[in-house]
Amino acid sequence: MIRTPGWTSACAVALRSRRAFALVLPSCWLVLVVAWQLGCPLAGEDGMGLRVATCLAFLVAVVWLANGVRVTAERELRRIRHIAEVAQRVLLRPLPPRLDGIALAAGQLSVSRGASIGGDLYEAMSTPHGVRVVMGDVRGHGLAAIGAVAAVLGSFREAAHDEPRLDGLLRRLDRALARHLRERCRAEHPASGGGEPDSPLAEEFVTVLLLEIRPDGEVYALNCGHPWPYRLCRGAEQLAPGDPLPPLGPFALPAELTPLHCTRLLPGEALCLHTDGAEDARDGAGRFFALREALADASRGSPVAPADVVDRVRRAVLHHTRGRLSDDVALLVLRNDRVRVPAQQTSGEAAGVHR
Repeated sequence: MIRTPGWTSACAVALRSRRAFALVLPSCWLVLVVAWQLGCPLAGEDGMGLRVATCLAFLVAVVWLANGVRVTAERELRRIRHIAEVAQRVLLRPLPPRLDGIALAAGQLSVSRGASIGGDLYEAMSTPHGVRVVMGDVRGHGLAAIGAVAAVLGSFREAAHDEPRLDGLLRRLDRALARHLRERCRAEHPASGGGEPDSPLAEEFVTVLLLEIRPDGEVYALNCGHPWPYRLCRGAEQLAPGDPLPPLGPFALPAELTPLHCTRLLPGEALCLHTDGAEDARDGAGRFFALREALADASRGSPVAPADVVDRVRRAVLHHTRGRLSDDVALLVLRNDRVRVPAQQTSGEAAGVHR
């Protein structure tokens, strides 16, 4: 259904009228009681019954008004939360349980109270070039980092299908982030008159890990300052195929970008991508969260269950920190469910066997 501006305005007027009606009636009743108490001759009499009746009427008016304010505020808060949850699901949308033979699950914890997302980002997409995955972490945390999250995720969702190579995809993300930072800098420095600001937001950056899981299970990556993933197979082993590049934002990408070969993900094996908020989480005594041990404990079953690993590690982080996070946390687990198909015999070979 197409909603015209007139229809939207009518809905807004009706909503405001309903809110006003919920408060006007008790307010009028309270004014009437006060006017009676102050102006009516009968209110000055010494009769105990009349005084009790006036006090009860006043009390009913106050309770009615307070309840109307409370109910209206709760209804408005539920409406705002619903809108925020819808917007957050669109930005950091839930991942499907399977993508092109890859089982996956993801979860996150936000520092900002009431927000389900923060400065961490992730996405996985099935493309003609394989299953491509991005995991990133915007400098800072909470709601202030959502603009950069939207810029990087929007670019990835478009470019993952178009770019045949990972280096081209990474350059697209870098350009999208640069545009976002320029626009934000113009908005924060209007004295530039709409031109290029003298000092861009040099302190803003995003760590990014790009993965490409090819049909044969080979995994290639480009890493810009992000933690390397863990391989889950009879324990947890962190991959380290090479030195990461600097984060996106403050530095230009090098002229030559060569994706690194991470590993070959065999059927039943899994990878766990994470942000540094998981490893940097501390308890009251300042001890860091043991992510590797938690992953090894959560992936003891065979085969590894991605949703179970995410859930158990999230609960372990909350238990370790007693719910007092200092940074956003994101986890993404991918398991290779592709089955090796044995080579098929040709009709000639089959005939030779029967001879």
